[in-house]
Amino acid sequence: MTTQNAIDWPERYLPGTGDNFVSNEVVVKGVTAARIWHCLTDTSQWEGYYDNVADISFPQGGGPQLKDGQVFSFGTFGFPPLDARVVEFRAPAEGVPGRLSWTAKQDGEPEDRLDVLHAWLVEDLPGGRVRVLTQETQIGEPAAALANERPNPMLNGHQAWLDGLVRAARG
Repeated sequence: MTTQNAIDWPERYLPGTGDNFVSNEVVVKGVTAARIWHCLTDTSQWEGYYDNVADISFPQGGGPQLKDGQVFSFGTFGFPPLDARVVEFRAPAEGVPGRLSWTAKQDGEPEDRLDVLHAWLVEDLPGGRVRVLTQETQIGEPAAALANERPNPMLNGHQAWLDGLVRAARG
């Protein structure tokens, strides 16, 4: 029996405890975890394969490569640019999944506040396959509003991100 790895969740963002949670996953052939990881962690590529992200910047310097502790900002889902920080960064290795997660926040009035953890898991599987899992917990009134929309824009948006990521990694 093969077990699959899971995302490690900080208690504050535990799935099902926030105002919106989505999970998207693909398992594909013809690409490696290392290639997916490269396209995922190089933010200069994002806008080329995902049309729901814009205005990526690095207010404290660095970038476009993400790394542990990296502070960055980006716009998505119609929100003003969110202040983000990488809180987990471990590249995939033989038998070890890649793990990337960031928090993203929007301050302001209560109806505008948003607090997010977006996590990624990238792993090679037997048979030349790769698995990419992305999950996000959102807390705040804007998150609750997104959760009530049908179809769920976050679920569909993250699927578009996964699909574009795989296309980009395949070249």
